[in-house]
Amino acid sequence: MDIRMPGTDGLVATRQICAELPDVKVLVLTTFNVDEYVFEALRSGASGFLLKDTDPVELLHALTVVAEGEALLAPSVTRKLIEEFANRPEHRRPDPKALRELTAREREILALVAAGMSNEEIAEHLVISPATSRTHVSRVMTKLGARDRAQLVVLAYESGLVSPKRG
Repeated sequence: MDIRMPGTDGLVATRQICAELPDVKVLVLTTFNVDEYVFEALRSGASGFLLKDTDPVELLHALTVVAEGEALLAPSVTRKLIEEFANRPEHRRPDPKALRELTAREREILALVAAGMSNEEIAEHLVISPATSRTHVSRVMTKLGARDRAQLVVLAYESGLVSPKRG
């Protein structure tokens, strides 16, 4: 999906696709490395955000990652996202009741997702099976009403469960 397209805005199209076809994953590929586009694309349900100067091999990898249900952001986008949360004077926090419904293990899983770990990396880190890791991530997504891992990352930062490392 591109941000600016003839006929309809890519962010509007992403919202519509994600609302009507919840199993479809959207990867934004654009020339516009603008903070608000990144944030709005993730809020709209995009599972990834890359710039058009992405290497073709990396683009193919990104398509596979997103198709498998993972989230992927261009490195410059990830840096900007973390800087935005670190420098925000006020933090919009989701309803803390949602996080209270998570078990301690599920909060730990959410923090590891926010750290950028894949299901396999989480499994290795916690010494559990990849299937158990996937189950935990899926339960966290269900409990928090998140469409994908990208939304989990945003929620983890906005809720204050994790915070960007400074320095």
